[in-house]
Amino acid sequence: MSLKIDRGLFKYDFIDHHAVLCVPVDADVKDIRKRYLQIARRLHPDSNASATPTEKKLASELLSKLVNPAYEALSNDRSRTEYIIILSQMGKRLVQDSASIELTTDLARQLAAAPNIDHSYKTAIAKIAETQFNSLQQVIPIIAQVSELNLVYLMRSAGKAFSSPPPAPKPVPSTNTSPTTAAAPPPPPAKEDSAAEQYIRRAQTLIEKNQFAQAKVELQDALKLAPKSGRCHSLIGLVYLKQNQLKMAKIHFDNALKLDPNDQIALSWKPKIDKALGQQSSGSKATPSSKPGNTQPDKSEGGGLFGGLFGGKKK
Repeated sequence: MSLKIDRGLFKYDFIDHHAVLCVPVDADVKDIRKRYLQIARRLHPDSNASATPTEKKLASELLSKLVNPAYEALSNDRSRTEYIIILSQMGKRLVQDSASIELTTDLARQLAAAPNIDHSYKTAIAKIAETQFNSLQQVIPIIAQVSELNLVYLMRSAGKAFSSPPPAPKPVPSTNTSPTTAAAPPPPPAKEDSAAEQYIRRAQTLIEKNQFAQAKVELQDALKLAPKSGRCHSLIGLVYLKQNQLKMAKIHFDNALKLDPNDQIALSWKPKIDKALGQQSSGSKATPSSKPGNTQPDKSEGGGLFGGLFGGKKK
């Protein structure tokens, strides 16, 4: 059986590790490991005592050529960070080429028009995961289907609005409707979050997971679309603060408060940053020769300053 996949993200010379494991593209390491162990147990030879030699061979190939490499790529912090950044960039590229993209499954078309993309996407992925490896002969088509869902999700997250939802069944005419009664107008379509809001929402999730590098990428993209979003400036200020880039954090907190004087994150952190930067500036004026006997390290720089801002131990 061929393990080649040519649908979804695989069609663009990209190995969709999330589709192989059937986890959402924003799954954290804990969920990825849990899913990997489920699959590994299912495909392990000891779990397939009644399987035919052909089935055992296929299970071994799926495990060694697809599942294990996917887990290795997504469980390593550095490779996962790079991989997520590439995914984000791919979503934007796919939006530009959206006219040439054809969705092949009803589920993907339904997801393309779903009003609540995050809920619909994660629900679909979880449902498919329940039976993904029940039939080894169907694993490759299922991975392809999941990758197509990932493609739709990335495009929706990057701001693509699909204007052609799947056809809905025709309503049955009511026999009680009066001929003189005008038909009720159709309900307005559900309002979609703006592309900037989607970037911000993903960034908040990444911040909660302490994935600050990826969060910064999302917020930088959001600022390109909404440069006057106080919330976005506030969040990216928090990211810079977590990365110990105090001057950049101050700039964005200042911008956040100009746009929204009541922003709680900026109000909470800006005074502490101003104080820390003031100490840093005054400390830089002193030289070791001015106090020859002082061997105490400067706590206003590096990790000491950062630890102080985040409640380090007081001496």
